Amino acid sequence: MTVVRICIGTSCYLKGAYNVLQLFQHEIEKRKLHDKIEISGSFCMGQCQNDVSVDVDGKIYSVSPETAHEFFEETIMAAV
Repeated sequence: MTVVRICIGTSCYLKGAYNVLQLFQHEIEKRKLHDKIEISGSFCMGQCQNDVSVDVDGKIYSVSPETAHEFFEETIMAAV
């Protein structure tokens, strides 16, 4: 199972973490991937200078609401 954690700390929240989380949840539901992707929120990952921090199986990425769909397609789906 692919584990995805999205930072919901103050800095990431202000940069659009909620929008990123919603997009990921929508894609998981639409594609019926509940049994392949575990998604959760997490507090500060120590990357506050970047966009929203997203941890996929232990590797941290920087994702903006504008790049979230492309990130889901290229990175999360590749990990599934």
